[in-house]
Amino acid sequence: MNKTLAQVRAYPPSVRLLLVNQLSINLGFYMLMPYLAQHLSTGLGLAGWVVGLVLGFRNFTQQGMYVVGGALADRFGYKPLIVAGCLLRTAGFGMLGLVDSVPALIVATALTGFAGALFAPAVRAYLALEAGEERRVEAFALFSVFYQAGILLGPLLGLALTAVSFRLTCLTAAAVFALLSLVQLRALPPRYGDRPGQEPRRGTPAEWRAILANWKFLLFAAVMTGSYVMTFQVYLALPLEARRVGGDGPAGTVAVSLLFAVSGLATVLCQRKVTAWCKAHLDPARAVVRGVLVMSGAFLPMLAASAVPVPEPGPWRWVLAAVPPTLSALLLAAGQMIAFPFEMDAVVRLSRERLVATHYGLYNTICGIGITAGNLLTGVALDAARAAGLAALPWLVLVLTGVSCALALRLKATGVLGGAEATITGDGRSPTARILQRRRG
Repeated sequence: MNKTLAQVRAYPPSVRLLLVNQLSINLGFYMLMPYLAQHLSTGLGLAGWVVGLVLGFRNFTQQGMYVVGGALADRFGYKPLIVAGCLLRTAGFGMLGLVDSVPALIVATALTGFAGALFAPAVRAYLALEAGEERRVEAFALFSVFYQAGILLGPLLGLALTAVSFRLTCLTAAAVFALLSLVQLRALPPRYGDRPGQEPRRGTPAEWRAILANWKFLLFAAVMTGSYVMTFQVYLALPLEARRVGGDGPAGTVAVSLLFAVSGLATVLCQRKVTAWCKAHLDPARAVVRGVLVMSGAFLPMLAASAVPVPEPGPWRWVLAAVPPTLSALLLAAGQMIAFPFEMDAVVRLSRERLVATHYGLYNTICGIGITAGNLLTGVALDAARAAGLAALPWLVLVLTGVSCALALRLKATGVLGGAEATITGDGRSPTARILQRRRG
């Protein structure tokens, strides 16, 4: 961790602030969201379909609106969108602790979702700009460390607060985002997506025609959707299977907690080393392909476990409930560690450093649509496979999904990434290098 912190200190103050902000954003979000469904169903007594509606609307307002947030960030600057997103989260989380009517709850969750759509593309584009081309991959590796640290710490803090009252959890999360808003308003320098030396901005229709004509970018986003479907199984298929085998009691709870803890800790402790090794031994395209392949292999432990009869309640049953899902979660984390920094860098290069936040927003929206469809199909497959006595089928499909994505990347997207060079100005330097030199000058 000392080396990680030393690497953080080597970046400009704006990058350090963005990393701490991301940790705080996830801390505030995950101290509340894991307990929201229980509050809605048990605390407020809402029907299951109403709980699903409220949570689904939150997801829609975030995933569906990423592209809007990215476009706004490129037009008005990164800082205003980051601050606005944190202010909306403050309002949304505060409302969740104070209201109990369904319309008000939908408004509150919509605010929290749209808030994420506003600041997420802006944060990534800001980080890419400030880190510069030579250090962008390492910056996104650190981003992943801080991101996962927030996910790891948030539920623990939320558990302690929710034991007192859910309202206290909501108001504490709102206070975190209110503080973030003030800190960023005062300390985060303004940054814009336009680069010196490039042609003037065109009208919005022309910009969107250019983005939608960027087939290399769209192909990469479509192929990487499969990787997001796989990684999201940490929140869907793996916990469901751990609960199914381990039961709803303490054994199942410990098994689920273990897979989350291992996944987060692995990223926090190993991300920097994994990225350094990949950068020294692999080109960016090959790193993304390797990462996706590792993700596909993550479901082999579950595939093997599906062939084992479920033991009677006891230690061996807990082992079957905990060990295969935890191994799968660990391998998914390893695949993410390999691919994520190079994937984020690839989006910048594929955008040719034009309208970077818009590209991040569209990328997240495409992947979000894929996650929604993939989760629906995975849930249906899990139920149907158990009913038909084919427990191995969903895991086999997930393995084949990963292999197909890796093969598509190897055959098509490797050439795409290999040719995704940043726009070079007349003096042979990239726009990012020029803008950073101007600041140092």
